[in-house]
Amino acid sequence: MELDGKSFQLFLPLLLLITIVTASSSASDNRQSYIIHMDKSAMPASFSTPHSWYTSALSSLSSSMDGIPPIHLYTYNHVMNGFSAVLSPSHLGQLEKMPGHVATFAETFGHLHTTHTGDFLGLNKNVGLWPAAGFGDDMIIGIIDTGVWPESESFNDKGMPPVPARWRGACEIGAEFNSSHCNKKLIGARSFSKAMKRSGLNILEIYDYDSPRDFWGHGTHTSSTAAGSLVPARLAIYKVYFYNDSISSAFASDTLAGMDQAIGNGVDLMSLSLGFSETPFYENPIALGAFAAMEKGIFVACSSGNSGKTAMFNGAPWITTVGAGTVDRDFAGRITLGNGDLSVTGRSVYPENQLVSRVPLYFGHGNRSKEICEYGSLDPEYVVGKYIFCDFDIVTSYDLQLDEFRRSHASGAIISSTSGISVSSDEFNLPFVIVKPEDGDLVKAYIISSKNPIVSVKFQTTVLGTKPAPQVPFFSSRGPGSVAPWVLKPDILAPGYEILAGWAPNKGAAFIRDDELLTDYVLESGTSMSSPHLVGAAALLKATHHEWSSAAIRSAIMTTADVFDNTKSIFTDMATGQSGTPLDFGAGHVNPNKAMNPGLVYDMEVQDYINFLCGMNYSMQQITIIARRSDFNCENASLDLNYPSFIAILNDKSTTSYTFKRVLTNVVNSSSVYAAEVVMPTGMKIVVQPMTISFTEKYSRDGFNLTVEIDLGQRPRSYYNGKYGYLIWNEINGTHVVRSPIMCAFSPQQW
Repeated sequence: MELDGKSFQLFLPLLLLITIVTASSSASDNRQSYIIHMDKSAMPASFSTPHSWYTSALSSLSSSMDGIPPIHLYTYNHVMNGFSAVLSPSHLGQLEKMPGHVATFAETFGHLHTTHTGDFLGLNKNVGLWPAAGFGDDMIIGIIDTGVWPESESFNDKGMPPVPARWRGACEIGAEFNSSHCNKKLIGARSFSKAMKRSGLNILEIYDYDSPRDFWGHGTHTSSTAAGSLVPARLAIYKVYFYNDSISSAFASDTLAGMDQAIGNGVDLMSLSLGFSETPFYENPIALGAFAAMEKGIFVACSSGNSGKTAMFNGAPWITTVGAGTVDRDFAGRITLGNGDLSVTGRSVYPENQLVSRVPLYFGHGNRSKEICEYGSLDPEYVVGKYIFCDFDIVTSYDLQLDEFRRSHASGAIISSTSGISVSSDEFNLPFVIVKPEDGDLVKAYIISSKNPIVSVKFQTTVLGTKPAPQVPFFSSRGPGSVAPWVLKPDILAPGYEILAGWAPNKGAAFIRDDELLTDYVLESGTSMSSPHLVGAAALLKATHHEWSSAAIRSAIMTTADVFDNTKSIFTDMATGQSGTPLDFGAGHVNPNKAMNPGLVYDMEVQDYINFLCGMNYSMQQITIIARRSDFNCENASLDLNYPSFIAILNDKSTTSYTFKRVLTNVVNSSSVYAAEVVMPTGMKIVVQPMTISFTEKYSRDGFNLTVEIDLGQRPRSYYNGKYGYLIWNEINGTHVVRSPIMCAFSPQQW
């Protein structure tokens, strides 16, 4: 599926579709854009800056057969050592022989993956994390996306203090955008499209702006979700995704440039609701940029993707990978039968604020095909001006019933179905309500017993407190990751289903029958919506705990996450209707107030990640590309990171045993003692040594080993895949509880 205009209609989950392609400037030559990694230590002393060295190297290349010189795109100052350029095969061959050249990678393309959610997350303006963090005061969040619609009320800066003096960003002048569009809320806006343009692709004026202005609404939605006008956190926008005359995408070179600029500008946090194919980390632009950001103390959250069980994205361990969860809010149509004889409520996201009063209600009584609305069963002349009722049928799908409703041109419909919440909201362009089969039976009984059945329907009804919530939507990408399955991903769930946030009002947001609806705020679903929710929570934590590293913030979020829904049950996987596992929901659903005071954290340093890359058997050159330096060794190579979760990758041996080593850091101003509690399923043996750990003061550390043993000979292999338990450290004579999931899974290659 291509991300065309319809994909950005109201409520449609944005599918993250990644294709590795090479950008060519035209059909008549082989010039391509490349990302070139260089060894800065090899820079001749005659050059004052790496930029001058890179441009000099390009200018020294002999002309290709067409006489067109190489074209410099970007010099990267933070995310990597090197630059990007458009080169012919001849240029590339010459450049790769130059002293200081490390590696070259061809251009790749990446694609895109609120109101009540604050209450659902437990945020309260009077108590808890929100006021403790000053509502995120002075935090600067960088959003890498499709741009911004600056006039949205979500970016109103009324009452905000001056922009922090440490800010080094700017507001770019471009199509329909100038410096006056930035303010004390929206403090910076830049766009990056050189690689796209130099590859022969043009920004179509009727589909996009050659500036930071957001044509399609996605970036406006994500940025207003992360930090709307209600909080004083600042926003800096980096537009890297454009609609052009060939493919809608973000170029790797442009994405790296946006991340590089964000780091240089001084953002505190970064959110990316897009992704590239899960290639090795040294080829993935987001993984490269996020590593550099992590080194600078910048927290990076990314969407896990919308590919369900097919694939997961943004799985680098230095990225906080966010899946989507539903919230306890639904949108409904309230149905009243007869003269108020009976009322039922069903799901409807029809966007018109409409009250349908006392219209005839049709049911093909005695004709089963008409009762269940099989395709072609209804007579359009007979149902005109009527609402139709489609009975539940286990064979005839909801989709076919909806198609028949559309074909019949009936005034509206009541459909009895188990589909309910799984129906994407953009399908509600006609006035219909989906009711549960048990409520459908009540409607059917009323119709059968009435001589002239009538119905009244009130649309645009909001229902709060729905259960169960959260659930894991069918689209949210599941783990384990294909590149590094030894780290349990996704890390966490955050709200990502039917999220109301800002939009570009020039872009149609929904349809009422055939009429396009324009609006300033819309509902959107996808992990694109989850990442900004998580980065907003992380901004509050960073504002409260300035000294915490990105790993500490992620640990606090993961070890305090909710692991049960509002019915006190394990989160439901909407794709199966069954209980999910940490491969679906990670450590659980983010609980910002609990994360403020986690007690202990699993912290990490840059060298820990380098040891992990060594454990992945990356070459010194490949690690140098990621770490941007060569002064390291692999003496402590290990796939066992000090991560807040555990995953044992199974193999075909009869018995699998893993021992994990972890170190916890005390982050409270007192001494403490914790005792281990292990929750394990049948067939999994878990041993923790020691069972008690102690901390003498704030920032003191203590370690432990956790051994997982699985006997694969006792049961079928499928029994163990997806089995999980928990390690829980309970504070003795205290209140802190530190929880980590323990997962067993076969690697994706063995599925």
